[in-house]
Amino acid sequence: MERFIVSARKYRPATFGSVIGQEAITTTLKNAIKNGQLAQAYLFCGPRGVGKTTCARIFAKTINCYHLDENTEPCNQCESCLAFNESRSYNIHELDAASNNSVDDIRNLIDQVRIPPQIGKYSVYIIDEVHMLSAAAFNAFLKTLEEPPRHAIFILATTEKHKILPTILSRCQIFDFNRIKVRDIVDHLSDIAAREQIAAEPDALNIIALKAEGAMRDALSIFDQIVSFSGGQVTYANVIKSLNILDYEYYFRLTDSFLENDSVSVLLLFNEILEYGFDAQNIIISLGNHFRDLLVCKDQKTIDLLDVGEGIRLRYLEQSAKCDPAFLLQAIDICTQCDVQFRSSRNPRLLVELSLLKLAGLTAEKKKYPVNPSETTAPAAKETPGKSTEKSVSDKPDQKHPAGKKQIVITSSSSLSLKDILSPGNKATGKSPEGEEDADNAPVVEEPQGNENEAFGEDQLESVYREFVQQLKSEKPRLHSILLSKKPVLKENFSIHLLMDNETQLEDFNLNVKADLLNYLRKTLNNSAVSIVTEIEEKESPRRIYTAEEKFQELASRNPLLNRMRKDFNLDFD
Repeated sequence: MERFIVSARKYRPATFGSVIGQEAITTTLKNAIKNGQLAQAYLFCGPRGVGKTTCARIFAKTINCYHLDENTEPCNQCESCLAFNESRSYNIHELDAASNNSVDDIRNLIDQVRIPPQIGKYSVYIIDEVHMLSAAAFNAFLKTLEEPPRHAIFILATTEKHKILPTILSRCQIFDFNRIKVRDIVDHLSDIAAREQIAAEPDALNIIALKAEGAMRDALSIFDQIVSFSGGQVTYANVIKSLNILDYEYYFRLTDSFLENDSVSVLLLFNEILEYGFDAQNIIISLGNHFRDLLVCKDQKTIDLLDVGEGIRLRYLEQSAKCDPAFLLQAIDICTQCDVQFRSSRNPRLLVELSLLKLAGLTAEKKKYPVNPSETTAPAAKETPGKSTEKSVSDKPDQKHPAGKKQIVITSSSSLSLKDILSPGNKATGKSPEGEEDADNAPVVEEPQGNENEAFGEDQLESVYREFVQQLKSEKPRLHSILLSKKPVLKENFSIHLLMDNETQLEDFNLNVKADLLNYLRKTLNNSAVSIVTEIEEKESPRRIYTAEEKFQELASRNPLLNRMRKDFNLDFD
């Protein structure tokens, strides 16, 4: 029986040209060899499984080759190359710094560096996981690293560059290895599958590449695992089953349920996923990523950011056409908030279920309050003798309001749907016939349909007012906090009075929410006679602290004999 060799070793690159995804680094090393510009020390840093040690070995093999080809690649035929390929070369020394991290280990290495190579030009010392060396070992290594013998070259490899002393970094040429792209990993896996005569689906290989997170060694290890599990059939179903990955189909079904406001299906699907053993937090994180992928599919310029197979890409394009960008942004925000609160929650499942119901509720409001296109822009109103259609803004006090309070009464009216009220950008605008400066930006109050005005009391007004204020929480949090502390007062002729703290609050309320509130009150209370009067609340002037002299003068004005007494007895104010 032939001995099995894992794919990561069997298909390890033997030349610079076969290294995947690190073209910039391999080109630099080849040019340095070609021009004879070799440094005494190199530092290869980057994530795991991206080719750091592999490039170090190829570099060591190439600089000792006697017959380089025209592409600066080793010939694999000379004695030096054959010795390297058969793992019997004495020119290349590998040291694991994780287990040889003491000062004594470095001293032994320094003694070994003095010995020249038997075959070839250079002795290459590859120190893997160099960040594991102790501080004392680093210090003992400094002098040799800076001025090694002419035949010695050091290649340090690490996944944690920030743990290496700056004095070491300054003595090395640093090469940062990148994560390998998903497409490059998929292509390499496809090539290996073809060589091994293994049937592999593109979507399955794409899942393996995503799971590897840019590490080719991890991708090859997962590939071997799937081949053993499936008996040589690398299919999408076998991959998600072996790796315990939730099928994309569940995310598409959940999103369809969100769009249809089907809360029952959402909860049932979530329970089904949990029964398969998936973690609730991973579900909400993956769902947020799903919404992100749908969002990038909305534009042809960003669709390349979607790292999925072609079959799944078509599903994303199809579903993204059904989703509104505003819905996707709100959905991502809800998923992110749920993820942040998950660890601190004492009932994580309830937290996730509540978030899923919120996602389903995002489309409920649109169905309950459909937007009528004809209502998004208010038509120009014509004046009639019996009805005033202008917005009157009065700064003059009248007999009913004390002087010093500003009041603004809106007398024209029409209807707006709740969606128009709460959605920014859908507000109706109109121009005052009096030609005021801000008339173009001021909202128009429309009159609801109906002939009879229903009476209402303070309690009903308070309840409807609180409902409106609560709806401002997400889109207008500042106004929500201001109005939450206010209490509407019902006056005669259905006039509702609101007191503001200052001029800024008054102007902000009048420009941004007053017309919306008036429309909502008229429509909900079924009373077109409702009007809103906003005023600045009068505050008592702060009590003044009088000095002793001022107190005496006040008393002396009431009783002049006090001045005479003060002079006779030579009294002072203190």
